[in-house]
Amino acid sequence: MVEIEYRNTRVRLGASDLVYEPAEDSFLLADAALEEAEPGMRILEIGAGSGFVSAVIRANVKGIRIFATEINPHAALCAKANGVEVIRTDLFRGLKPGSKGTPFDLILFNPPYLPTSEEEKVPGWLNYAFDGGTSGRETLDRFLDEVRNYLKPGGRVLVLISSITGFEAVKDRMLKMGFEVDVVLRKKVSFEELIVVRGKIP
Repeated sequence: MVEIEYRNTRVRLGASDLVYEPAEDSFLLADAALEEAEPGMRILEIGAGSGFVSAVIRANVKGIRIFATEINPHAALCAKANGVEVIRTDLFRGLKPGSKGTPFDLILFNPPYLPTSEEEKVPGWLNYAFDGGTSGRETLDRFLDEVRNYLKPGGRVLVLISSITGFEAVKDRMLKMGFEVDVVLRKKVSFEELIVVRGKIP
């Protein structure tokens, strides 16, 4: 059993070929989320994977309620084992806007952002962690289409993207949806730059 320790948190992983192992993108989003999260907030993480980011927030910010969704059944079980309250579903599909428990103060998403052709797809559930469609933005665009329905007035989103995803395209889409947009963290890693983008409802 692989364990990762980070910021007062120990996260256990399942089989590495079934669950995405937290990497530089996960660490960067967790760092950004810790800067945004405040006691009393209701927080939602979409596509939580192993539950790493949610577990880090829960361990370091007191007095919050954090929930998560995850489509990969193996990852959802892993997140649950790491103490994360998770629903196995695709993005927001298992949630109802306006129902008890929504909306949220802060919503987090580390989407699959790699431009992926049919020939490049990874077999099995792990493909959901990497496959961003031909543009690298297909899953992120679906998220952005729905996310405002689940945010409180003045609510915020944090999304992690890569320079290969196209920051300007993501920014333009978020601006058109009525968000104030800025970059809160960025880090150069290998062949790409990882960027945490914040969107805020004015």
